[in-house]
Amino acid sequence: MTRSELIAKLTQHPTHLAPEDVEMAAKTLIDLMRETLAAGERIEVRGFGAFVLREYAPRLGRNPKTGESVMLPARHRVHFKPGKDLRERVDAGKSPS
Repeated sequence: MTRSELIAKLTQHPTHLAPEDVEMAAKTLIDLMRETLAAGERIEVRGFGAFVLREYAPRLGRNPKTGESVMLPARHRVHFKPGKDLRERVDAGKSPS
């Protein structure tokens, strides 16, 4: 689901908010999440999950085109850990193949 799809779904629900207000709220929430993670802080939403930064050490990589070794710098990546409720709801919706 994209941000615009999320906003469209939220505006379909019966609410007293105008679509422009829903769009502003969604954009503000995403911007706050971005700022919080950029500051190195954790975001936890009970029943949904947690967004945390994981630090990866510098490592030796390989250019797939040339095969040449390349030193990759240390970096941070956002990791999402789903909460118990979310995991259970997703697993309940999955049917065995």
